[in-house]
Amino acid sequence: MANIFDYLDWRDISLEKVEFNEIDNLILARLSYFPLDGSVKENDEITVKEAYLKMKEQGTTGRILQAEDIDLFPKLANSERFGNLKLTGFVNKIDPEAEKQFSAVTILLPDNTIYVAYRGTDNTIVGWKEDFNMSFSDLVASQTESVKYIEKIANKYPEKKILVGGHSKGGNLAIYASVFCKPEIQDRIIEVYNNDGPGFSEKVVQSPEYAKMIKKVHTYIPQTSIIGRLLNHKEETTIIKSTQMGIMQHDLYSWQVLGAKFVEDELTNSSEFIDQKITNWLREVSPEQRGEFFDVLFEILNATNAKTLSEIKGNWFASAKAMLTTYKNLTPESKKILIQTFRILGTSSSENKD
Repeated sequence: MANIFDYLDWRDISLEKVEFNEIDNLILARLSYFPLDGSVKENDEITVKEAYLKMKEQGTTGRILQAEDIDLFPKLANSERFGNLKLTGFVNKIDPEAEKQFSAVTILLPDNTIYVAYRGTDNTIVGWKEDFNMSFSDLVASQTESVKYIEKIANKYPEKKILVGGHSKGGNLAIYASVFCKPEIQDRIIEVYNNDGPGFSEKVVQSPEYAKMIKKVHTYIPQTSIIGRLLNHKEETTIIKSTQMGIMQHDLYSWQVLGAKFVEDELTNSSEFIDQKITNWLREVSPEQRGEFFDVLFEILNATNAKTLSEIKGNWFASAKAMLTTYKNLTPESKKILIQTFRILGTSSSENKD
């Protein structure tokens, strides 16, 4: 089976010779996670290779979010396809009081196109909560920031066409920014890539702005997608084969590729359950109930002392059910949905233990 590392070995040909594709999108979406704080300034243009060498010279000034990033950055830097692409507009804003974590970077492509990449969340349990939190608010701070960002970049490069993308929360931001930016910027957007990002409230998907832009949006989700099945989606979707299980399929390094295409698959029963049961239930309850639901879910997950879902021990499900009985304010239906969610997460973690 092959992933993006194998793709880089196979397709090390300049973008000037072989056009941009969906795997290139995934790689640039991942690039937004790299610790670029000390090497890419907001108003500079610097190549991927130069950014890597700067980071290496200065030492990592940001946090490595996933182990594979350590290998991917130098591989991109030394490749013909990505090494000379220029980075600009890097921002990384964290505001705990506003509950805002926003980061983005823009990549200048050789065909007079830019790729605006929005960073998602990491693989920690805290990171997962940020994705789920988007389900009980019509608007979060990072979404507002995403619109400002794309408008600023578009004004900086007024003659360039635009690709927009991101993974996880970044995919949601890519869609939101494209939907609610100025019409003259929307006209320059070629395609929007959502890599397993959560959907939107009914209010957003019913808006005329969403209807206008949605034909340019393409979503990619693994066959047991959880994050990417949350809330409402109306865009074209491709189901991808992953070598992981359950919620761990959110890890884009596990997504399988063949040539310049993803290996396609079918949704599993667990993913269908997320969509038909949990998502439908979330639509029916109040935002306050959704917030309480996820607060309890992650309070119990945090009680395991694990930092990532893969660290959760196999016997945690029984403990989770026992803890749930102490939450008196939850409705019986909320508890039922939580238990079903725990069962899916429990299966995912036990199947991914070392």
